[in-house]
Amino acid sequence: MWQVLLTPVDLYCERTGPGLWSEPVNALTNLAFIAAGLWGVREVRRCKTGTFAEILAWWVVAIGIGSTIFHTFATRGTVWVDVLPIAGFTLAYTLFNLRRFLGLDWGKAIVVFIVFYVVAGAITFAVPDWLHQASNGTTGYLPPFLALAFFGVWVTVSGNRAGWYNLTGSAIFVVSVICRMIDPLVCASFPLGTHFLWHVLNGLMLGVLLAAVARFGAPKVSE
Repeated sequence: MWQVLLTPVDLYCERTGPGLWSEPVNALTNLAFIAAGLWGVREVRRCKTGTFAEILAWWVVAIGIGSTIFHTFATRGTVWVDVLPIAGFTLAYTLFNLRRFLGLDWGKAIVVFIVFYVVAGAITFAVPDWLHQASNGTTGYLPPFLALAFFGVWVTVSGNRAGWYNLTGSAIFVVSVICRMIDPLVCASFPLGTHFLWHVLNGLMLGVLLAAVARFGAPKVSE
């Protein structure tokens, strides 16, 4: 088992071997997540938006740390240190939308949460394997995009300006996804690749979401 977890992986254009520091730009650009998260912590505290909001901000910091570890060590084990914080934030931010931006009680929020991710999961599962391969595995990020777009529209229609931040985030996400997709295609002409832009743009996107959390995420009901 340990041998499997320690097996090196080579997923991005910049990596030239299994060495510890073979993706310096991909590793260092994770500072975008850490900066966005720390800025979010400051804004949440300044706006007094509460514990749930501050947890989301620190979660973004954790995304940056996890991704840095993966791009530094790049093994099958450290993949999970990269992926799990992203998945956790996606789920937690969805609940934040339902509770804080839409003001649903916990019962309704959980029902909507489950239904949405069952549908989003089914859509993602239905994506043909050839498209998953052609997109450099980026179709796996379909649920977060669908969440930003769907809840962006819903929150906007409800009259909460946070919805526009979600929609802006979804637009930035589209561009960052393109950068992730084309990374292996540009290696011959641009050895650095474009994955680092995925980090920079997603750091910006998460900063936009944390701005919404801080400014419009005050509790509507007791938690």
